[in-house]
Amino acid sequence: MRKSEEVYEALAALGRRTATRAVHRGWRWIQDAGAVTAERPGRTRFRRIGPGTRLAFPQGTVFGEPWIELGDHCVVAEQVTLTAGLVPGLDLGPDPYVVIGDGVVLGRGSHVIADTAVTIGRDTYCGPYVYITTTNHSYDDPDTAVGKQWPRIAPVVIGPGCWLGTGAVVLPGAVLGRNVVVAAGSVVRGDVPDHAVVAGAPARIVRRYDDEEGWQPPLRTPAPPVPFQRDGTGATGGPGTTESAVTTDHTVTTEESGSLSADG
Repeated sequence: MRKSEEVYEALAALGRRTATRAVHRGWRWIQDAGAVTAERPGRTRFRRIGPGTRLAFPQGTVFGEPWIELGDHCVVAEQVTLTAGLVPGLDLGPDPYVVIGDGVVLGRGSHVIADTAVTIGRDTYCGPYVYITTTNHSYDDPDTAVGKQWPRIAPVVIGPGCWLGTGAVVLPGAVLGRNVVVAAGSVVRGDVPDHAVVAGAPARIVRRYDDEEGWQPPLRTPAPPVPFQRDGTGATGGPGTTESAVTTDHTVTTEESGSLSADG
């Protein structure tokens, strides 16, 4: 009896391992089949999907695609929401509402809510659960529920090369310059100049780059070495470019678009 129980347990364990492998293989197949690309748009009808761009499966809420443009080599992670218009089915006119530049990364669970224009510049990276919106509730009338009052709507512009940390919120009317860093959990409104680091709620400038004095206050750590460069040489392999091939080729996977923070 003892031996038969051992055989049964061994077979049961083998069955569980086999089932686990089968589930994982099946899920990987589903993820690949459900991903949205220019060649395989599925049910979506985006105004444009550039070559090399991929929306991971499962997608979040997506509507108003005819007014959404996605540039080349963008990475849109799982459960990312992209919407144009207050509700589905609206005719928003001839112009796009959402324009996402080449090489943009939208981390898992992020939202881009566009009831008017949202522009995200090329090579901007967003960590998970970043929330970018052109719409905010108003509370002018103290006698009417906030949710029933007409919202304030203003366009959002995020410049090229920015870095938005996990859980950052960009409010209506925000204009971020070039290479802006937004610390994780920050709430951004208004104008942010080029080469600034902002943090807090509301976000305030905590560091800026000056052409003569460099970063002020100075960075606490030295710049990391570049492992390889555009020409394939090592960090000490030759003069010229300091841009890594990872940035140049946009080879960032869905799994790699993880937590971003702004501790320099």
